[in-house]
Amino acid sequence: MDNNKFNKYFSVFVLVGMTVATVIATALRFGPSDPQARTLLLISAFGSLMGVAASVTSANGLAVNFVFGLVNVTIYASICLFNWYNGGSGLGHALLHFLYMTPMQIVGLVQWRKRGHDDRGSVKARRLTPGKRWMVAGLYLAASVVAYIIISQFDRSAADSFIKVAVVLDVLPLMCNILGQLLMSTAYMEQWFFWIGVNVFSIAMWSNALAHDADSSYAAIYIIKYSFYLINSINGLRNWLILSKSAPASSNTY
Repeated sequence: MDNNKFNKYFSVFVLVGMTVATVIATALRFGPSDPQARTLLLISAFGSLMGVAASVTSANGLAVNFVFGLVNVTIYASICLFNWYNGGSGLGHALLHFLYMTPMQIVGLVQWRKRGHDDRGSVKARRLTPGKRWMVAGLYLAASVVAYIIISQFDRSAADSFIKVAVVLDVLPLMCNILGQLLMSTAYMEQWFFWIGVNVFSIAMWSNALAHDADSSYAAIYIIKYSFYLINSINGLRNWLILSKSAPASSNTY
């Protein structure tokens, strides 16, 4: 089976699987909830489906992913803000998605159009130089420490603990999101290492939220969402290794 055919089948699997899982999870948690919880559950489900559509089209190098992504990040930012306001984690995610991820959808769409497409309709992907990869890794570690110090000042979940788990689970995917989105918007293959990190850490964050608050039914939607994201991001890395194979490593960020 050639790569294009595999990606088509894989994309259908992820989209259908996510849709079925989201409908089932929503139905199971819809009945006993109060009206506000049901509304949040439905909004979260819709945003998650838009997010999966964005992730699948991104893995295939299609610029339309930024349209789906704009809807997804706006909804996700609102849900994270609500979760933080009610005593959970998510402030970092809310600020990230409102102030950074949303405008970067527009930046990404413009950048991908400038780069053009190959004969299969996928964006012309590229790779970082080895030196740039080390620089990005160092930036991730340093920025994570700084973000932890700042966000921990606003954390409400465990004010007296030495290491605030909720903040750690907020900061790690936050920094992966920032660098992953930058590399994605500028069409670098290395974005997928950060998206894999986002998905692993986000599953942990929302699992922690659900474990500590039985009423946060919308968290189950995001656990399912990021599980499918993780599967898709692994395929995205595989596909972008192919898309960027013939491209020389670039020392430029944009």
